[in-house]
Amino acid sequence: MINFLPVILGGDVGAYALAREFNDAYGVKPILVTAYNPLPIRDTAIARRHYCPGAAEEKPLVNDLASLGQQLKQEDPSRILILMANTEWRIQVLARNRQKLETWYQIPIPSLETIEKLNDKESFENLAHQVGIDTPLSFYQDFSASDQPDWKPQPLPQELAFPLVAKPAQSAEYEQLMFEGRKKVYRISSQEELEHLWSTLRKAGFRGKFIAQQLIEGDDTQMYSITAYVNKKGSVSFMASARVLLEEHHPATLGNPCAMITTPISHILQPAKRLLESVDYHGFANFDVKQDPHSGRFYFLEVNPRIGRNSFYCLGAGINPMKEMTDDLLQVSQEADQGQSPIQSSDGQTRVASGEILYCLIPHRLLKKYIQDPALLNQVNSLIRSHRTVDPLINPKDRSFKRRLYHWESGISHYRKFHAYYPKPTATGF
Repeated sequence: MINFLPVILGGDVGAYALAREFNDAYGVKPILVTAYNPLPIRDTAIARRHYCPGAAEEKPLVNDLASLGQQLKQEDPSRILILMANTEWRIQVLARNRQKLETWYQIPIPSLETIEKLNDKESFENLAHQVGIDTPLSFYQDFSASDQPDWKPQPLPQELAFPLVAKPAQSAEYEQLMFEGRKKVYRISSQEELEHLWSTLRKAGFRGKFIAQQLIEGDDTQMYSITAYVNKKGSVSFMASARVLLEEHHPATLGNPCAMITTPISHILQPAKRLLESVDYHGFANFDVKQDPHSGRFYFLEVNPRIGRNSFYCLGAGINPMKEMTDDLLQVSQEADQGQSPIQSSDGQTRVASGEILYCLIPHRLLKKYIQDPALLNQVNSLIRSHRTVDPLINPKDRSFKRRLYHWESGISHYRKFHAYYPKPTATGF
């Protein structure tokens, strides 16, 4: 077996899922780099934590990673280090400092130029249209000159009607901005609400672009997720997709799926593959897609140059994404994952995870409260009865009393948050 060690930035459920995927595939114990010790990774037996007090700032983080890489290489010069991140800001930090960090690490992410091209939702929209992908009608408000006293926001085009969805065109800058009432995504019902948001962003010091976008009707169950990996040759070698059942509704995490059913959907997988292979890309990508419940058309909302928080649904559906990536980076010959039923694309190179499972981060009873479609509820109940469910935090290798207590506390917290921010299901998900 090749001697390697993953180093993962962060300690949320997504970081734990990556660590578990590595551990399940290779028995390796990754290093998790964090400034604090959050519940998802606390007292874990499958990884070890590296304390980095400056993890939220670029220069201290990069310097710490360089020191850590040097130390790990001194301990074992033959060991290959793989450095991963799973937020927009961290990905950009790695891309900006790639030359320095690649002295010690392999970093499977696209170039900074490609990241910025895809992270910018206006640029993504243009690329999507070039390869025949539908996107919602959007307007981009530019705040770059909003510190000038005579600055005024541009009016919406006439074809955009309320209600709208508003969100940052690039997430990396917005991630670092804190102000009262901050949300990941805003539902805007009137011109007055929009003007208030523009004023709030200006006063908070936001100087990027913000989108006002057509609201595609439908609740959380109209959302879909795609995860893909582009290998070193520039070909999409692995894909998985899932239908969202429920998203989180806390303002800080609004829009993050917390329950999904995995299923291969060629109508969205093939367009995503075309887009990724049309640019200079290497590494993971995660797409958010919404289906119009009236027309049945799929609209691509964005692509993130990272694997996404919910990567564990890929493993549940039959393919371990960390094995896919590691085998590519280290040029290991691939063997079919256990339980995998691959679907070959027309070029014979792309494996698609085809298993059907319920991926769920919240108590099943809480989830079922929010599913209004009887057919979907029956499907969920069937998967639960047949034990075809996965949660990265429910790990046979990590079932100490403290870990089980943390998982129980997490479940109680989910009940509280949904009661406070989304007490009843709605037709729009807002």
